[in-house]
This record gives sequence, C-alpha cells and structure tokens, in this order.
Amino acid sequence: MKKLSHKEILKTKPTVAKVKKKKRSPFYVILDNVRSLYNVGAIFRTSDAVLVEKIYLCGITGCPPRKEISKTALGAEEVVPWEHRDSVVEVIKELKKKGVEIVAVEIAHKAEVYYEADYNFPVCFVLGHEVNGIGDEVMKIVDRAIKIPMLGRANSLNVATAYGVIVYDALEKFSS
Repeated sequence: MKKLSHKEILKTKPTVAKVKKKKRSPFYVILDNVRSLYNVGAIFRTSDAVLVEKIYLCGITGCPPRKEISKTALGAEEVVPWEHRDSVVEVIKELKKKGVEIVAVEIAHKAEVYYEADYNFPVCFVLGHEVNGIGDEVMKIVDRAIKIPMLGRANSLNVATAYGVIVYDALEKFSS
C-alpha cells in the first residue's frame, strides 16, 4: 500500500464552485460562545467534509476572516455557508419553525448516548463554550441532548473533536 502524495490528493479536490453546487446534508450547527478560533476553524473543516447546510456563529464565537480560523479550516470557511448571530435563542426559534430538531451536545440530565439517538432530520447540533458549555437559557429550549461516554477522568472531549464524532454518526444514520 502506498499513500497518495500531496500532489495526487490535490488532483482529486473539487473546485470551490463545484462544492458550492453540491447538495448539502440536512445538518445545521450552532456554536454558542465557542471561544477558540482554532476550534471554530476545525468545526468549519469537519462541516465541509460532511456538507453541513449552515453554521451559525453566535455570541462571542469568532467569524472569518481570521487567520486562526483559516489555519485549521484550510479553506472550508469559503465553502460552508455561515452567518453570525448575537442570539442563539432566536436562531433556534427560527430553525424550529422550519421543522429542524435541535440537539444539544452537552452533559445534561436525560442526555442520550449519541450512538443511540435517532434523529429527526433535518437536525441542528448546538455546541457550547469550551469551559461553561451551552447556556442555561438555550438548554431550556432544545429538543433533546446527546452525550459522548467518557471512560476515564476527563468529563468531555474538545468541542471540535466531539463535533466530529457526533456529526459523522449523524451522517451515517442519515445515509442508511
């Protein structure tokens, strides 16, 4: 087995125009006060990989163009639809009116283990601040919460890592 060279990989990469024309997955993402621009960039990159419909950058969450976002997004911020909004609650209310299920990725009472969750697509994943998590006001209006089992001392994964785990699980569920 031989891995592809960087040059070979670039030959397989679709153009920005082609990616923008692709049918998007029925997933939305809300970042509720995510402070690290590197996490924001990583979430953009994963969102591009699964063709997320849209990312909502809310509160203090940083927005492109920022070099820290670009460093980890590697161009994904140019193809993934996004918008900045001050109020997470307003975004959730708008998405609910469109029939989107709102799922908090959070350590919460009655949170389901992510791989046992059956989503009602379209779905929106809400991710919170790296230390404080999702705001209480937001938790009161989400439809459900999911969690990732932690077997050691750490109580959670990095927000961008957790997002990768749950969104690929959702993609597999949607595709099957």
